[in-house]
Amino acid sequence: MKLLSYILSPIFALVFYALLIIFHPFQWLAFNLFGSKGHTKVVALLNYCLMKSMLILGVTVKLVNNFQLPKEASIIFVSNHQSTFDIPPLGWFFRKYHPKFVSKIELSKGIPSVSYNLRKGGAALINRKDPKQAIGELIKFSKNINTNKWGAVIFPEGTRSRNGEPKNFATNGLKMLAKYNKDGYIVPVTINNSWKVFKYGKFPLGIGSPITITTHEPIKINSLPFDALMGQTENAIKEHIK
Repeated sequence: MKLLSYILSPIFALVFYALLIIFHPFQWLAFNLFGSKGHTKVVALLNYCLMKSMLILGVTVKLVNNFQLPKEASIIFVSNHQSTFDIPPLGWFFRKYHPKFVSKIELSKGIPSVSYNLRKGGAALINRKDPKQAIGELIKFSKNINTNKWGAVIFPEGTRSRNGEPKNFATNGLKMLAKYNKDGYIVPVTINNSWKVFKYGKFPLGIGSPITITTHEPIKINSLPFDALMGQTENAIKEHIK
């Protein structure tokens, strides 16, 4: 199996990065000709193609959603974080909620398609070394989510789990989002198996491990004090990690 990984990994990497390069000018054209709506559609297609490119590794991605997600309300998708490959499926499966990510500012430069989308697509770009900037950026982001009734995606662990075991959840980002979206909802999300793509490290990539993304019951933000809201969200996510 690992021998096959050595064969398939370069093919996947070539396709994955080719997609990023190909979609970069299409994003630019869509944004400059059709504004944010056109840009959003191109990004959704990019996410779909990136997700499907994982089939080269024999990795399928499935969404399990047994709940009716709220409409006409801001939604904060709160998820555990296992790998880079968490992001395209979340962007595709929740595309009708126009998901915007909370991201570290370093990703806003130098990566075809990804950096442009973060800069132009409404993401929160956080400088972890500058608390004042981070707070200001989160306030602006939280207000935009509320005004536009967008979806926000936040990974409270901050960094990826290398072995699937969840890290401690930080509260600051979610607290800020909740403060400015009291009439919105939190949707806890559990991701399983995406860490296995990197189980050997950066090369070769792991193959044949299906990724599952599971949504849990939406929680009205103003229905609970923040500490209880945070606890219920974290428990819902962690108890379904396999």
